[in-house]
Amino acid sequence: MRCSVVILNWNGAEMMRRYLPSVVQHTDGEDIEVVVADNGSTDESLRVLREEFPSVRVIILDKNYGFAEGYNRAIAQIDSEYTVLLNSDVEVTTGWLNPLLSYMDSHPQTAACQPKILSWTSKEKGEQPVRFEHAGAAGGMMDALGYPFCRGRVMSKVETDDGQYDSIVPVFWTSGAAMCVRTAVYQETGGLDASFFAHMEEIDLCWRMQCRGYELVCVPQSVVYHLGGGSLNYESPRKTYLNFRNNLLMLYKNLPSCRLAAVLLCRLLLDYAAAGQFLLKGQGKNALSVVQARRDFWRMLDSGMREKRKTNRRLATVGYPSIISNKLVLFR
Repeated sequence: MRCSVVILNWNGAEMMRRYLPSVVQHTDGEDIEVVVADNGSTDESLRVLREEFPSVRVIILDKNYGFAEGYNRAIAQIDSEYTVLLNSDVEVTTGWLNPLLSYMDSHPQTAACQPKILSWTSKEKGEQPVRFEHAGAAGGMMDALGYPFCRGRVMSKVETDDGQYDSIVPVFWTSGAAMCVRTAVYQETGGLDASFFAHMEEIDLCWRMQCRGYELVCVPQSVVYHLGGGSLNYESPRKTYLNFRNNLLMLYKNLPSCRLAAVLLCRLLLDYAAAGQFLLKGQGKNALSVVQARRDFWRMLDSGMREKRKTNRRLATVGYPSIISNKLVLFR
């Protein structure tokens, strides 16, 4: 099999009815399959898949393993050269997969790529031009303190798509909303870290792949539309908790020793400043989530997490991201 497009589902029957038809329609080829991995759903998801999408291969997991481990368990049952991780709230377009696979075929050092990710909500509202979507936009970057952002999105500010990012360029991370990855490299680098459960796990994976000398790119000739916030909305205290905790875990696992202490000290100050800002906005639960995230980060630094850091640093050829003159620079 050349490629498996894998959608992780948890209680998303209505989401599948809305978005899966476009994936089935526009993902064709004798050596390409559409797979839904069901993460222990308790709604009518399995019946919907069986009756309404008989051409889709279904992998049934016995419980909700979260985004990271759910994908790991599903991809363990995939034998395709390429795997596409695709969110259940993504609408794809005609020919969307061809540019991704063609680029990967001709660039063997590229481990993963992503399409241009536009806002489904913006399209449905008839906005012209359409806005980029928050989770991925035109490829992910990360600043010197470990804050991720995208070409087309910085913090909560999202640009409209005027063709300004229509060139294929290297990026620091590719979005888990729509990521085409070499299945062998995914397995070789350990897949998504299950301890993250959800959020930032794809950035951690991309960092590990880059540290092993692989490249990542955005291929904007491929276009998809992402609803976003399908599992947790952007103001959810749970999302805030996972983002802050997992960002710290990612930095701990991947930063070189010469930078780790300084970055974590800066983040201590900035994280509590963020908690204060939540309080000023009247979002007390989000402020508490930041505090809990920092507490749980330190609790999770057990021998297993320390061993992951040792492994990552031992295999790293590059390690620290910085944005200098709008160019991504990686250095130890």
